[in-house]
Amino acid sequence: MTYQGLIHRYGQYLDLPAHTKPISLLEGNTPLIPMPRLSRELGCELFIKFEGLNPTGSFKDRGMTAAISEAVGRGAKTVICASTGNTAASAAAYAARAGLRSIVLIPEGKVAVGKLAGAIAYGAEVIQIQGSFDDALSLVVEITQKTPIALVNSINPFRIEGQKTAAFEICDDLGSAPDWLCLPVGNAGNITSYWAGFKQYQKGLPQILGVQAAGAAPLVLGHPVEKPETVATAIRIGRPARGEQALEAAQESNGRIIAVTDEQILSTQRVLASEGVWVEPASAAGLSGLLAESAVGKFEVKGRRIVVVCTGHGMKDPSIITESFQSPKVIPADYAALIEVIET
Repeated sequence: MTYQGLIHRYGQYLDLPAHTKPISLLEGNTPLIPMPRLSRELGCELFIKFEGLNPTGSFKDRGMTAAISEAVGRGAKTVICASTGNTAASAAAYAARAGLRSIVLIPEGKVAVGKLAGAIAYGAEVIQIQGSFDDALSLVVEITQKTPIALVNSINPFRIEGQKTAAFEICDDLGSAPDWLCLPVGNAGNITSYWAGFKQYQKGLPQILGVQAAGAAPLVLGHPVEKPETVATAIRIGRPARGEQALEAAQESNGRIIAVTDEQILSTQRVLASEGVWVEPASAAGLSGLLAESAVGKFEVKGRRIVVVCTGHGMKDPSIITESFQSPKVIPADYAALIEVIET
């Protein structure tokens, strides 16, 4: 049967209201990519769950199909979200698909160009605020409490319902849950969703390694970060909306949440690209944490089956490439110049 999207495929496992009217861009069904070179180096069986191949380039589409479908079913005409970029693009796309008005609040000057472009292209009304993501989230919560506008951030429980389908897919592809799941942690909706999905699907439970950026690591520090700063814009969040649930997921799974530096994240982004997987910086955090922990003997990888979640495509934040990768050489348009460069 032709694939028809996540609600069609996994609807029996999703706690969605009867009024839900499916709005889909055929999200999900993303590949679980074996990483043979890294697997040999680490002595494990390593896979990348590449969520950057969702319709708008990030894992957010999983939750958004559920949130928008529910909103349409109850008659909402406008949706709103706060975003560091990926949620904005996803909300705008699914709202456009459904014929809804979409409003997006972003922190001024803090959103990668690829993500902002997506939100604009899909027709969202983008508003920059002079404040952080956390400030933006507080505003959208307040306005949705006082108006009929529907909130589609991950504090919307239907977002979690959609996002947990990634755990189902991993189990379906592998036949069971992996030994470890490693993933980035920002607003903490994704780690919460994966853990809920594994528990519900009953095909085994992985240990979870959640990874934050050192400049935005409230769950590692144990307190909010008022001015989070990191090159990994997707996880530049100082007050995770589902922070407590993330900590519970790590603890219940006998895992942990750690932090890595921006330098480690960018280095790992290049490692992934060397095996043909280009991700935005935040998406490299999961593997960065795995490499960092194994390098100091805090993570036993030998013989384990490990899935690393890469949450967004590299095209989401292309400016990082020009900043951290070598610029292309420029030569005259003749053979002699070309062969000289190639053989140098």
